[in-house]
Amino acid sequence: MSYQNLTVTRIPNPPNITNKTSSSTRDDSHIYLITLQKAPENRITTAFAQEIIRALRDVERMVANAGKDENGVGVGAAVIIRGEGAKFWSTGLDLDEAERNPYANTDGFFPLLHTMLDFPYPTIALLNGHTFGGACPLALAHDYRIMNSRRGFLSMPPVDIGVHFPGIGYMARLKLRPNIARKMLLEAYKWTGKEALTDGIVDQIAEPEDMLGAAIEVARKWAPKGRMGVYGVLRQELWGEAARKFQSISYVHHRSTILPAKAKV
Repeated sequence: MSYQNLTVTRIPNPPNITNKTSSSTRDDSHIYLITLQKAPENRITTAFAQEIIRALRDVERMVANAGKDENGVGVGAAVIIRGEGAKFWSTGLDLDEAERNPYANTDGFFPLLHTMLDFPYPTIALLNGHTFGGACPLALAHDYRIMNSRRGFLSMPPVDIGVHFPGIGYMARLKLRPNIARKMLLEAYKWTGKEALTDGIVDQIAEPEDMLGAAIEVARKWAPKGRMGVYGVLRQELWGEAARKFQSISYVHHRSTILPAKAKV
């Protein structure tokens, strides 16, 4: 598979993986690492969002191709998404593209959010660096988040730049405590890794050199939960309100779905 702005790598499995659910010995941990490489800041354009979606669908096909055991149970899987380098995970939407193309987010960012919430396996956002703007709801759309303990901030500044789209606060409202959601959406607070952990935005922080190992450990722990084919269905029970909202503004071309930013960061 060839991608322009990202790579997909399967993490090798440790030896002697034994399936705990059946008597057969087989690989039960398909862990895939998606590394975002759209210089300089992994800003989300239509094409980039669609490329991430394609990578996620390719992972689904690779897992499906691994087959099922004698009981009809497939292998487990998980996906880690990180930014390349140590400075940026993503700085959110490409506002310049949105000015040129009113359907940029309708065709790219919103379908990406829906895809993350509808993905059939656990997902881990490895926030190696700055996570700004639209990258915040994207990070919250993952099942788990691990943030750099030493560098990088997390901040969502729509209140400061005048941008809005339907559902912009859903992930914060559904996943965070009310006062933290307010802090994110209405105050545009800028969190360090340690603060984000204290406020429950991320599940872990790790030293830069330990981050990937920590993410792989989380992925291996929860990948088996995707074996029975209901992980995505059960996720909808938790966050389906957001998934349906993002789906409703995806591929909509007869009306505006976003209030353009009045300023840029």
